[in-house]
Amino acid sequence: MTNKTTLRPGELKDVLLREIEAADLSTLDVQEVGTVLEVKDGISRVYGLLSAMAGEMLEFTSSETGETVVGLALNLEEDNLGAVILGDYLQLREGDEVRRTGRVLEVPVGPELIGRVVNPLGEPMDGLGPINATRTRKVESPAPGIVQRKPVHEPLQTGIKAVDSMIPIGRGQRELIIGDRGTGKSAIAIDTIINQKGEGVVCVYVAIGQKNSTVAAVVERLKAHGAMDYTIVVNSSASDPAPLLYIAPYAGCAMAEYFMYEEKQATLCVYDDLSKQAAAYRQMSLVLRRPPGREAYPGDVFYLHSRLLERAAKLSDAEGGGSLTALPIVETQAGDVSAYIPTNVISITDGQIFLETDLFNSNVRPAINPGISVSRVGGNAQIKAMRQVAGRLRLDYSQYRELEAFAQFGSELDQATQKMLARGARVVEILKQPQYSPLPAIRQVTLIYAVSNGYLDDVEVSNIRKWEADFAQFMDASHGDLQRRIGADKKLTDETEAALKKAIEDFKAMR
Repeated sequence: MTNKTTLRPGELKDVLLREIEAADLSTLDVQEVGTVLEVKDGISRVYGLLSAMAGEMLEFTSSETGETVVGLALNLEEDNLGAVILGDYLQLREGDEVRRTGRVLEVPVGPELIGRVVNPLGEPMDGLGPINATRTRKVESPAPGIVQRKPVHEPLQTGIKAVDSMIPIGRGQRELIIGDRGTGKSAIAIDTIINQKGEGVVCVYVAIGQKNSTVAAVVERLKAHGAMDYTIVVNSSASDPAPLLYIAPYAGCAMAEYFMYEEKQATLCVYDDLSKQAAAYRQMSLVLRRPPGREAYPGDVFYLHSRLLERAAKLSDAEGGGSLTALPIVETQAGDVSAYIPTNVISITDGQIFLETDLFNSNVRPAINPGISVSRVGGNAQIKAMRQVAGRLRLDYSQYRELEAFAQFGSELDQATQKMLARGARVVEILKQPQYSPLPAIRQVTLIYAVSNGYLDDVEVSNIRKWEADFAQFMDASHGDLQRRIGADKKLTDETEAALKKAIEDFKAMR
């Protein structure tokens, strides 16, 4: 009678692993090859890659077409790993080969990308031929530490009167643009990019989950204003798999970081929008069977955005003095800023620009609510001239909003209240601005000086837009030297203030 030893499958696996480890493999060309167990919704389960690292690039080879597709290892489990496919996952089948690359995900970077439209892997999408970039940068890289940074002190002019005067943005700041669908969030970001012409700022516009036609319209608009000469557009459209939407902001940030660290330049990165990135990450996490939390988002959704936005910085002089300014955009539902993703991003950023549907519908555009909007960098991110004239502006605006609500109930108002309401109405009107027409900072200073000091109190509200256009023409024609002097000093001296007063009075006398 033969004596049989029965080994359970788990024990058999351990025995085989011990034998392999004991064998001399130095003479063999060994490659760790795994096998696809299943593929669904851009996620693959892989068996056999025991030493793969989290965040490592994997190479999937399709047995049908022979093409390779890039994947990213995310879930490391005991006997298999969960990877996201950064490409066409439909050509992969069960049993296909997977190889480790030993590298983390990288994207091409450098001046070769400027003026191009690329996908999150740095591949061209604009039909202008290949991009001959020689350098790459890791998609996920650590944020600069405290010692490498310095306080935000230089203004990043948006060209939008309401923003530059009341909610200033500085180079290296993270300013959230938040509001409902269709309130002009992207318009503010695109105007800011257009206004960087001639400022030496490299811009990266990351479109996440938008229609290709919308992105094409943005690119055409940037070309029309000459802004594509210093802009990179990273597009992961609504038809792309969730993993590409997830890595798009990190890829755009890596492209901007090259100019900040290597070229010591100022850069601007717009993420439009992070709500769609969070939704894509939620989809991936649920398919990877990670436990869901609030609103079905995974527990690390805060880290998803914090590790991205912390990479924005103003570097110290020892590090070259470059900067990366982040303008993340988040969409709210029915103005609810207390939802999960909006509160997360508000707590990470250095302030927010809140856009209101009611203001937009009542023809106040940009529809910025200065009551809820705030810049936590404040006057540090303004030129002194703007600080001097804009102090009263926010006060006049908020008093007007408060009194406007009471004025609806009261039939008779005292003279002081009526005067305050009249001034507020003119402030609101002067802050209105059409899209794609950013204004130079000095022109904004002269306009805000005029309205804050009561020079428009006798102008009908309906005539203010015409007054503004005529005044700008008059200043350019007759007082160009005064504007240049204010621009050079970056502040209003007693002399230039007196000259500006006289110029406004002369203009009013002509009308």
